[in-house]
Amino acid sequence: MTRYAIDRARNVLIAQWSTGIGDTATIVAELHREQPRRNVLRLAADLTELSRICWRSYTHPASTADQHGPHSLGWHRQQERDAFATVLPTLIAAKRPAPEPISTKVGQAAHAVARTLHTLNTPQLTTHVTTDVAAELAAIEQAELGDLSERAEQAAALSREDASPLQISQADTLLHAHPFGCEALLTQVDPTAAAIAAAHWFYAAVTITAQHTGLHQIQVVATAEQQGKPLAIESLTEITAVLSAGDRPRHVVMPLIRNALHIAEGRLRGITETQHRITAAEELIEKARSDHPELRLGPDTIYLPLTPLNPTRPAPDLLDNLLHGIKTCWQLYQQHADLPRPNPRNEAVEDSWQERLRHAFLTAIREETALRSGRLL
Repeated sequence: MTRYAIDRARNVLIAQWSTGIGDTATIVAELHREQPRRNVLRLAADLTELSRICWRSYTHPASTADQHGPHSLGWHRQQERDAFATVLPTLIAAKRPAPEPISTKVGQAAHAVARTLHTLNTPQLTTHVTTDVAAELAAIEQAELGDLSERAEQAAALSREDASPLQISQADTLLHAHPFGCEALLTQVDPTAAAIAAAHWFYAAVTITAQHTGLHQIQVVATAEQQGKPLAIESLTEITAVLSAGDRPRHVVMPLIRNALHIAEGRLRGITETQHRITAAEELIEKARSDHPELRLGPDTIYLPLTPLNPTRPAPDLLDNLLHGIKTCWQLYQQHADLPRPNPRNEAVEDSWQERLRHAFLTAIREETALRSGRLL
């Protein structure tokens, strides 16, 4: 989403958004010195809220709702998306919006911006703001079509409840060229789609590394915890278990992301899963009490994670975990190399050895993913 702010040094309204690897900003409009600071700050806040509400129609599309009848979740989401058509007319209306009940959050946010613009009463400012909001709505529509270029690149920092086959294929192509990840994967592809493709490649890396080292797949995955990402282990273990049972990456990635999105909104979905987590935690506490009574552990001393992902950015977080997992597999693969390691004092020979081993590893996982390509989409 786009965040709006006032640059006090230049006295301008700016729009700022993430690109997936950093933020960028653009000037929306110049402000007059005599305009009350409180009103221009209110305008920035109202525009930020409008952007947030509109981008939610992208991250939570009507198509992913469980129900689509009248007044169902899917129906309400479609109402919000349809309300996009009312935003610009609301902003350019000659009269100040009346405080009447509005059925959609998009409509409410648009009216809030319009009321602040009428309070500021600067036609030029209204024109510039309307132009910027039009660009924001166009960026959302562009992202819905799978094009994350220009202003739509901010979608690369969002977590979506769905992923298009086109975006998954694009991510798969990028991973084939760069199995450890690349900038384009982080900036040009929806992270939910990228995570689905990355799960496909991660499992191939786990499979190849397990064959190469003689370790069980779960032992291979467990090394990710030793490499500086302890919270990644749960999501990587779950993905490995589901894919080893023959299921598709989408069927494990989407529930992980959707559950985290629910938790971010203060809701738990799936009482049974939560009960399993609580039971496992209780068993762990009981064992710890037995083994280490001096620690005086109790239910109130344990923090129970509700999700293995960062609920504020679950899709990018899962993608980070999966790329970390692939790199961990490569490190473990090196440690069990069949090729005798050269004298480390000879850097040229060491580099050649590394390159040959790396080539063998990448070739093996590319062949493995090709064998499983029918399960990706």
